[in-house]
Amino acid sequence: MVKLISVFEGVQNDTEYYGKILLSDVKVTRKRNLFTGRNWRTLDIKMAIGILFIHLLALCAPFYFTWGAFWAAFIRYMVCGILGVTLSYHRNLAHHSLKLPKWLEYTFAYFGVLALQRDPIFWVSMHRYHHQYVDSDKDPHSPTFGFWFSHMGWLFDSGYLLEKYQERKNVEDLKNQAFYRFIKRTYMFHIFAFATTIYSLGGFPYLMWILGVSTTWGYHVTFLVNSACHIWGNQAWKTGDLSKNNWLVALITFGEGWHNNHHAFEYSARHGLEWWQIDFCWYMIRFLEVAGLATNVKLPTANHKIKKSFASSKKYRSVTQT
Repeated sequence: MVKLISVFEGVQNDTEYYGKILLSDVKVTRKRNLFTGRNWRTLDIKMAIGILFIHLLALCAPFYFTWGAFWAAFIRYMVCGILGVTLSYHRNLAHHSLKLPKWLEYTFAYFGVLALQRDPIFWVSMHRYHHQYVDSDKDPHSPTFGFWFSHMGWLFDSGYLLEKYQERKNVEDLKNQAFYRFIKRTYMFHIFAFATTIYSLGGFPYLMWILGVSTTWGYHVTFLVNSACHIWGNQAWKTGDLSKNNWLVALITFGEGWHNNHHAFEYSARHGLEWWQIDFCWYMIRFLEVAGLATNVKLPTANHKIKKSFASSKKYRSVTQT
């Protein structure tokens, strides 16, 4: 009898067990100290201070409320969220799900820079490692280390990343382009210039709402894809990992919450594969395609869907076990 053991089953049957994450069947099978009992490197301290500062700005924002600042923060989140992080960083750069003219590719990537989620080279590298080692010991942010580690704890633990990836060579396509090397070298300059521009144009109200509220919201909805979408939801496809489709996360992340769909067909420009699965980023890609600006837009074929379906997996398992 041939037994097929998936990555997911391997994770769940690990020898160590630290309990389940609340309201889920996901087991915490690995331990990583988030605060004490670990070495805080200089980069970790800077990252923690920076993210804490952004959150403090968000907490102060209600005391500086204006409708102008509110709508400016909303527009910034939409632009940087849909065009920057979701379309550019994720679907275009990380997975090559579509192709854009270089001027448009770089413009959208710069919107991603202004989302304050690190430079494209770092972001894409970590995401590719996530798919390569999903929910295993080398996943950058698996919930098998616990919810908070997968949500944001990994961001303050560069030592963990150095342990897992001595040399990050999975993003050579971006390193070979002068634009992305320049952004990586000068990343903090762009952030300071962005903050200075906001303050000079709108003062404290705009600074707190755009840099504080909009960024904090953008952080946590993105982090929910890493954490919640590997814990709560449903699996439509046999992916051998913990990825889930979560409709609520999908609504607030422009379609990224259809995460099981994404792990089944990571090359697909469309994450909401069913007509009722709202995917705002896909709608934008379709608009760009109709306008002739997006080409080589990739989608899963019927055969690919059959291979990833649970029905197909059951049929294959019954054949191999005879």
